[in-house]
Amino acid sequence: MLSRHADNLFWLARYVERAENTARLLEAAARLSAMPVSHAEGSNEWEMAVAATGTLDSFKEAYGEANARTVVEHLAFSTFNPSSIRSCMEVARTNARAVRTALTMDMWETINSGWLEMRKRSAARMNRQELSDFLAWVKEASLRFDGSAHRTMLRNDAYYFLCLGSYIERADFTARILNVKADVLTPDRPSVGGGFDYYQWSWILRSVSALTSYHWVYRENLKPHLVADLLILRDEMPRSLVACYQNIPQPGQPRPRLRSPGARPAQGPLHSGAAPGRGTGRGVQGRPARVSGRLHQRECRPRRGHRRTVSRVAAHAPAHLPRDLRQLRPTGRKRHPHAAHDAAHL
Repeated sequence: MLSRHADNLFWLARYVERAENTARLLEAAARLSAMPVSHAEGSNEWEMAVAATGTLDSFKEAYGEANARTVVEHLAFSTFNPSSIRSCMEVARTNARAVRTALTMDMWETINSGWLEMRKRSAARMNRQELSDFLAWVKEASLRFDGSAHRTMLRNDAYYFLCLGSYIERADFTARILNVKADVLTPDRPSVGGGFDYYQWSWILRSVSALTSYHWVYRENLKPHLVADLLILRDEMPRSLVACYQNIPQPGQPRPRLRSPGARPAQGPLHSGAAPGRGTGRGVQGRPARVSGRLHQRECRPRRGHRRTVSRVAAHAPAHLPRDLRQLRPTGRKRHPHAAHDAAHL
């Protein structure tokens, strides 16, 4: 594979994954902003969302105050922010066009239709319900692309570079979302403190769709060190750092060859050089050796009319003909009644 094709596939997967992660951040921030103001304790959930993307400095230079309107504009529709949803989908579509032949039809239609739909949307006059529908559409488009790749793409180098980009971007997002509250990730703090602190940890888990998984694994209230354990060390959590690392294709590692259950290596006249119908292996096209041997003998047997003609000639072959032709004379079989008459006219 050419290096530029590998680069395009790698960044195609990363930008598709980044668009979905940004949509998850905005969705969690919108949910957290809907809580009563009395629990807010002076914190800004919209600023947390910007900080998780690593663009807080550029955001403050461009907008200053972090609120719902400015953060949605910056993280979803800004053309100056390279990590906005619009920029991610545009760059992903550009990379997809460069490696169009390496993608399946389902993958290309998903990324192309997603970009065309994205161009019709803007942040102007977008209410809460329209924002929720837009973020759900972004996540659905990313999941369709990811599902199309896993279901329709050949397991070759192109597929493994896509997986590499997806898992690296996913691990990067998990690390960034944990870094927002890294100052309290210590075991000596038994549980979250205050109502808003609880909502913030719920926001972190919701942004990676892990709130239900947390309660299923630990069966207790939210604790910072258990949240870190789930998102870092639990390999059954698909967005944890360990799970992302384990799914990254390792260079030099032999790729598994899958076989159907009960299948054995093919053996027989076309594979092992053994005589047809002998041995205990498999024959031609997976048939048992005894069946494939009979089929091989039947296929090699000449047609009935052709065999009769050859027998007539070989029965009266002169002595000076080669031995092989004279050996074609059938043994132990009755001659055809017209054989003598035909031989007389040869």
